[in-house]
Amino acid sequence: MHPMLNTAIKAARRAGSIINRASLDLERLNVARKGPKDYVTEVDRAAEDAIIDILRTAYPDHSFLAEESGVHPGNGQAPDAVPAFQWVIDPLDGTTNFIHGFPNYAVSIALLQNGQAQHAVVFDPSRNEMFTASRGSGAFLNDRRVRVSGCTRYYDSLLASHVPQSTGLPEGSPFLGLLTECAAARRTGSTVLDLAYVACGRLDGFCGKQLKPWDAAAGSLLVIEAGGLLADFDGEQTWSASGDVVAATPKVFAQMIAHLAG
Repeated sequence: MHPMLNTAIKAARRAGSIINRASLDLERLNVARKGPKDYVTEVDRAAEDAIIDILRTAYPDHSFLAEESGVHPGNGQAPDAVPAFQWVIDPLDGTTNFIHGFPNYAVSIALLQNGQAQHAVVFDPSRNEMFTASRGSGAFLNDRRVRVSGCTRYYDSLLASHVPQSTGLPEGSPFLGLLTECAAARRTGSTVLDLAYVACGRLDGFCGKQLKPWDAAAGSLLVIEAGGLLADFDGEQTWSASGDVVAATPKVFAQMIAHLAG
């Protein structure tokens, strides 16, 4: 295992310990609102600080992009410089689930080299499930190699979504056919876990709109290394800029793109 991936795993476990301890006493949790239906807690911030502390100690010249605290340039790096190495961090994806005691949330860490994900960790602390990937080396769940599902028929597929109005979609929505013609669609509240579940075959596909870099950086590499496909709604590789993501097993992916186009 690559040393950088090992360090990311260590950081994810440290964050997971903070999250698990806090989950035992949710009534004392201080919750703030970042925007409509968008929450942050002191647990998000403490977990993020712990991750950055471990990674910065090991790699002081690397840059960081973290959900709660933004951009942290590496040592000696100009604030507006394009970093060769950048860690993209979501310390607690699924905060709304977490504050309700709904155990579907995760820590997400990815290392980008010149803008391309090289290593990825998604850690579910409530289930002690560690998803990892390194470019060209496959995707793993707790050291067991995983692959996307073998589903080929769209109407048999189980999808997850992160799209506006994913319940009660208005007539004419591009997601209407996409999410009603599959076997079933889920809105789980944690994009990083949705992508990890596509990678290990628990889900056959995922569709997300208006995602942030930390929502998909780690999960995208998991899906690709597990044999899946990932792109924007036009099937192009501009998803990191647009925030629009389709990820699925290959046969289902093609049918998802066709539904969005039609």
